[in-house]
Amino acid sequence: MAAEELAAASLPEEWCLYFVPTRANTFRSWPFTEGCACTPEQMAAVGFLHCPSENSPDVAQCFFCLKELEGWEPDDDPLKEHKKHSVRCAFLSLQKVPTELTLQEFLKLDKERAKNVL
Repeated sequence: MAAEELAAASLPEEWCLYFVPTRANTFRSWPFTEGCACTPEQMAAVGFLHCPSENSPDVAQCFFCLKELEGWEPDDDPLKEHKKHSVRCAFLSLQKVPTELTLQEFLKLDKERAKNVL
């Protein structure tokens, strides 16, 4: 078991979303997998979760800013689309990966995420 997976196993569910593998696991039925810019790995790397519905199989939502995007095309760049539609997403402006944050930095960041949820 990788260190991130081990750490995620003992964290609150919402904190597990800070880990790319946790987000990537939500893309099991994602329609774009190979030869595309918006692969599950790329989508998860920029904060997206896959939240499909019966009528919208390609809905992705940022776990942090909660912005939902659909109508993805194979050549869509997840980072560019996320930045274009959610300019103020604090997750995108991180200068570190979440596993490199200090506890104080993480708690401050998660406080910002909680504001989006409420």
